[in-house]
Amino acid sequence: MPRLQRALLSVSDKSGLVPFARTLVAAGVELLSTGGTAQAIREAGLPVRDISEHTGFPEMLDGRVKTLHPRVHGGLLYLRGNPVHEATVREHGILPIDLVVVNLYPFEATVAKPGVHLHDAIENIDIGGPSMLRSAAKNHESVTVVVDPADYGMVSEQVAAAGETTLELRRTLAAKVFARTAAYDAAIAAHLTREFSGPEAVLPNLAVSAPLAQPLRYGENPHQKAALYGKFQEYFQQLHGKELSYNNILDLTAAAALITEFEGQTPTLAILKHTNPCGVGRGADLHEAWQRAFATDRQAPFGGIIAVNRPLDLACAKAIAEIFSEVIIAPEFEADALELLRQKKNLRLLKMLRSPVAAGSHDLRSVGAESYLWQQRDLKITTEADLKVVTQRAPSPAELEAMLFGWRVVKHLKSNAILYCGAQATLGVGAGQMSRVDSSRIAVWKAGEAGLDLKGSVVCSDAFFPFADGLIAAAQAGATAAIQPGGSVRDEEVIRAANERGMAMVFTGTRHFRH
Repeated sequence: MPRLQRALLSVSDKSGLVPFARTLVAAGVELLSTGGTAQAIREAGLPVRDISEHTGFPEMLDGRVKTLHPRVHGGLLYLRGNPVHEATVREHGILPIDLVVVNLYPFEATVAKPGVHLHDAIENIDIGGPSMLRSAAKNHESVTVVVDPADYGMVSEQVAAAGETTLELRRTLAAKVFARTAAYDAAIAAHLTREFSGPEAVLPNLAVSAPLAQPLRYGENPHQKAALYGKFQEYFQQLHGKELSYNNILDLTAAAALITEFEGQTPTLAILKHTNPCGVGRGADLHEAWQRAFATDRQAPFGGIIAVNRPLDLACAKAIAEIFSEVIIAPEFEADALELLRQKKNLRLLKMLRSPVAAGSHDLRSVGAESYLWQQRDLKITTEADLKVVTQRAPSPAELEAMLFGWRVVKHLKSNAILYCGAQATLGVGAGQMSRVDSSRIAVWKAGEAGLDLKGSVVCSDAFFPFADGLIAAAQAGATAAIQPGGSVRDEEVIRAANERGMAMVFTGTRHFRH
């Protein structure tokens, strides 16, 4: 490839622009540019030619038409060395453009602003930028294209050394362009579909594009390759410990979703294992919350994930440090607590910058065969007003408090899920069983193993009791109240069993299956 002769620069994000332009000028590259980009280059004292001078046609329609011209796209797309193409561009006075530097109007950032007006969104749809990027990327055998300021360094190094770029680099950059334009178009399509059809509209086409955040050592098992994509670092900041694993990320995001249920409430601490909560406690402070959560199950927390809804203090940190944990998540770590926990080299400490649950309202899951399941997230928060008392006895204030606490926790257990709890802590957890009765038996057994008395507890079921046997088993274990969605054809049978045992039971009308 001959040395670069001419570059076209047109960027919204001007970070790194001037040093990069300076490298190009030093290598003898002529700069073409537009609007604010040209102004920034001139103010740095570098020579630059306006695109309108190059094309012989003025920018018009408030800048909407400036690079959509044969002297731009012809200079990008013609095949170097092709006699017919070479003759055509000579005939029409089209000069080669060997390097394109474009980043797009900030559409995603614009629509992320609360209450953004449709007009502002549409005005931030870039037309010329994607067109130039695609033209340059298609002809990457001869043209270098840069869409990300993070790549200025690699290009600068090669241009400064040789006056040109390698085919290997051009191929890498071209592939990156098509990933970026695909993501850009997907964001536009998603926003406009929901703008025109409503926020709950199902997209006619699902397009997912996310940048590589980091490669992972392996997946769920060592023989599986894995990587993390997206904006994970915008939600979590790792303060200490080894690199996160695939399983760590699954677990800690489940923990973050659970602890978000208690944001701004009484100090609360949750312990999770394999994405299931094995203990959740509340207290006057986090240390008391830890004691109550840990009391639920003193075996499962080994190697678990811990999440808190308050800055982690020294007293709680000392208690946690007595066992081995994989990850601790907190909105903040007090200095002395952080110093203590950093002594454990294998413990990963993460500051939750903002909840990943609050950031989006959709879940996506691969089901193989290039097929995907999409759904709205289960963000339903049940309040006292949602509850329907269906038994002769209404729940007491203490039972009601326990119901609302347990209902927030049980939605994060894998179905079938049964949870026994009091007003301040979980007491017995059963999850992921084929039979709801088996989940209840496991929860009772785990409570017994922990030495906890279920007398006076509340039983929470993520879905309806299909038969009275599950409710009867809970009563025999000591539960005096139950919370469940209702909706079974045998609801009357279950209600009758509760009345016969003097239990209070409420229906929520909302199921919380979690597969």
